[in-house]
Parts: sequence; C-alpha cells; structure tokens
Amino acid sequence: MSDLARYLWERREEIVSLTGEHLALVLVSTGLAAAIGIPLGVLLTRRPRAARPILAFANIVQTIPSLALFGFLIPLPVIGGIGAKTAVVALLVYALLPILRNTHAGILSVDPAVVEAATGLGMTPSERLRSVELPLALPVVLAGVRIAAVVSIGLATIAAAIGAGGLGVLIYRGIAIVDNRLILAGALPAALLALGVDVLLGAVERRWSPSRTRRTS
Repeated sequence: MSDLARYLWERREEIVSLTGEHLALVLVSTGLAAAIGIPLGVLLTRRPRAARPILAFANIVQTIPSLALFGFLIPLPVIGGIGAKTAVVALLVYALLPILRNTHAGILSVDPAVVEAATGLGMTPSERLRSVELPLALPVVLAGVRIAAVVSIGLATIAAAIGAGGLGVLIYRGIAIVDNRLILAGALPAALLALGVDVLLGAVERRWSPSRTRRTS
C-alpha cells in the first residue's frame, strides 16, 4: 500500500492534469444535457402524446454500449472525429435520459390541487411553471442531474479511447503494459471524483427539498 501511495505521489502532476480534463468533459456534457433535458422534460408534460415515444427512444439509446456509441459518432460530420468534442456528445447522450425523465416525472408529481390553486390565483401557465411547478419539482430534477453527472464520470474514462484525454488515459496505458499501479492511478481518482460529486450534488438536492425549504422559511 505504501508503494502505491508513493507511486501515486510521484505521478501527482499527471494525475491532477488528467483529473482536470476528466472533470471538464463531465461538466460540459452534463451542463449541456441539463440545458436540453430540463426544457424538453417540461415540454413533454405539456405534450403527453409525444412523451411516450421520446422517452422510449431515449431509453433505447441508453442501451447502446458506450464504446460502440463513441465508434458510431467518429465518422459523423461536425460532431464526430477524434477528440474531446465527440466524447462530450457521447456523454451528453447518456446524461440526457436521467435528466429528461426526472424533469418529466418531477413536474407531473406536483400536486394537482396546488396547480389548480395557482391557476385560481390568476397565474399564467409560464408563471405557474416558474413559481410553483419547477420549485416543487426541483429536488427530483436535481436527482436526475446527480445521476447523470456520476454516470458520466465513469463513462468518461472510455473517452481516452478516442483521444479525449481524462483519467482513462492512465487506465488504458496500464492495461496495455499490464501495470496495476497505473490502472489504479486512473481508477482511484475517478472513483473519488464520482463520490465527491455525488456527495456535493446530494447536499444541494437536500438543500432544495420541500421539507428543508419549509423549515428554513
């Protein structure tokens, strides 16, 4: 164990640099997925007929093996190629479903009586969404973002296979030369990053839960 700790310390600069690349891939892809998934999830609550096929399609896309999806994207114009751009698109695709599904479910879970009361107060649909539905659905929406971010951290290790950088570089290099220390140098920071993001977003999610909001108001 002391040998591993010393080995990790010796490679600390490379590990920190690759962790930064890894985190950048996750932040960009999850941010874009939230920017697309949250408005689309809200829209699907207003278009019930469209909700089922779109959610079903998103579920089907999730079943595509991650390495295969990276391969499918490489030859595509604009979004394809070798590098971080393709990795971001692939991670966005995987992050989109939990955010989309949780936003849709969160809005639909708002008590109809509360929505009816807001309408009775003269709120327009946009005011009702902004002031009533989204605040009440926010913990569920944040849970979707949390799931998407944690999953993306794991999947981002595969991005090294298409030259996108990140901690997967160390893992693939370790596999190539059969060096367990090098594999752990990539795997351990990725695991710690996933745990840290999960704890951080979990705290944000609890902060915005309705019960906590009532206690602090």
